[in-house]
Amino acid sequence: MRVKCSLCDKIDKIDDDTQIAKRLRNRPIHTYLCDECHERIKRKTENRIKTGRFKLYPHRKEKEQVKS
Repeated sequence: MRVKCSLCDKIDKIDDDTQIAKRLRNRPIHTYLCDECHERIKRKTENRIKTGRFKLYPHRKEKEQVKS
């Protein structure tokens, strides 16, 4: 299966039997990120968390359960 990274527009080929390929076929809202972009985002997010100014907002469902 040919996939295109949504950030850098790099075209990769992945095996049709992988979990990522199945997700992309069955749920079009999922996007593909190449390994380089995925690692770059991971590294930058970890650096932002270390600064102490990064706030991760909880999901709406979790908020509603806490209020109940």
